[in-house]
Amino acid sequence: MTEVIYLKVSEKTEAAKKAGRRVSVSGMLKFLGVSRSGYHAWLHRVPSDTEKRRESVKEKIQDIYDDSRQNYGAPKITVELRKTGEVISERTVGTYMRQMGIRAQWSKPWTITTKDSDFSTELQNILDEQFNPDRPNTVWCSDITYIWTIDGFVYLTSIMNLFSRKIMPGHFQKHWKYPA
Repeated sequence: MTEVIYLKVSEKTEAAKKAGRRVSVSGMLKFLGVSRSGYHAWLHRVPSDTEKRRESVKEKIQDIYDDSRQNYGAPKITVELRKTGEVISERTVGTYMRQMGIRAQWSKPWTITTKDSDFSTELQNILDEQFNPDRPNTVWCSDITYIWTIDGFVYLTSIMNLFSRKIMPGHFQKHWKYPA
């Protein structure tokens, strides 16, 4: 928390210097409730080896993430880092990615639910868009749909008599297909 305060004080001081204004760093530090000695020690602190390694790994993570067009998550980035000889866990990579504000793109896989075939040679259009037949049971129309349930997909087929515009009783089936 104090590091954030020190960083803000440092930014404000630099901005004031650039604008040609004088600012009391001691006054700011006293107002914010942090010590002057702590601030000056922070200003002259040299990053530790751990901190240097952390920043180096974060740069590598960013490079791998950008090269993958922002698709790779922590597992794949960990594999890529290990290929370069880096010893790091997937959890650490995930933590660094969260700190950096990056995450993998996820898209739902697209599944083909129907199979289209070329019926042009097998079927002929004998109805010719005449949807008002003169007698019952001369023209039927059907449709099929699927409904997702807890047990799997339920395929529902209905057949309609175009003369009466009613669903034919007893001409329905349900087909169960359980998920794999």
